Amino acid sequence: METQKKADADDDHWLVRASTIRALWIGSSITLAILVLLDLFIEHHPHFGIDGTFGFGAWYGFVACAVLVLFAKGLGFFLKRPDTYYDD
Repeated sequence: METQKKADADDDHWLVRASTIRALWIGSSITLAILVLLDLFIEHHPHFGIDGTFGFGAWYGFVACAVLVLFAKGLGFFLKRPDTYYDD
């Protein structure tokens, strides 16, 4: 039984291994941090004032994503149907 578990673990796709997932998180976080820091070296030409702030693209994208997720959760609350909807 133990060899079967070990064989199954060896057959896992490289993208589902814990070490790969951790490496992807670390690599992505470092890349995003570098991109935000590079914003210091860019000359901004803001149209509305707020879009010239440091890291505007990063924090605006995060806030927009969070708002969309919350909106989808709220919309799902009103549109959801019971599990037996098609059985009736």
